[in-house]
Amino acid sequence: MKLQKVLFAVAVIAIAGCGSAKESNSLFNDADAMFAQMMIPHHEQAIVLAEIAESPTSVAGPEVTSLAAQIKSAQGPEVELMKSFLTQWDVPVVGHESMDHGSMDHGSKMKGMLSVEELAKLSTLSGKVFDKEWMLAMIAHHEGAIEMARTVEQSGKNLEVQALAKTIISGQQVEIDQMKSMLANL
Repeated sequence: MKLQKVLFAVAVIAIAGCGSAKESNSLFNDADAMFAQMMIPHHEQAIVLAEIAESPTSVAGPEVTSLAAQIKSAQGPEVELMKSFLTQWDVPVVGHESMDHGSMDHGSKMKGMLSVEELAKLSTLSGKVFDKEWMLAMIAHHEGAIEMARTVEQSGKNLEVQALAKTIISGQQVEIDQMKSMLANL
């Protein structure tokens, strides 16, 4: 009986210490902030890639245009969520328009990001050639996002960022597998 009272008291203290969802989201570290700051332009470029696939000039196949729409619908809300994290944490929001697509602030290449030149070249392709090059670029892009998400899983502390990282990893791995299958059948 005494053990039950002790366990109950521990549970009450633990629950009381949890606070509100807003309080739990305010708990973050540099890894969480860096993840959001870097993933926003990464996702924004994926949306640009999706828009290129949806443009009539790409003459992309129906599977590619469908996947592009799926990518846009998943990553658009994730961008807004990460912007809301940064705003709540009073951390600057960095978008793709203020970054060189091929580099991070220290001059090293952000995994999976296409340079302005690579984006321009992709925009000139059409048909099956476009489909192949777009999928190869998007696979590399997704692999970069997964690597970033795995890093924050290990070093971040914000629970909402952790949940988002898991969503990115699982969702983008499914899309990578789908694109690899599509490439094999191209």
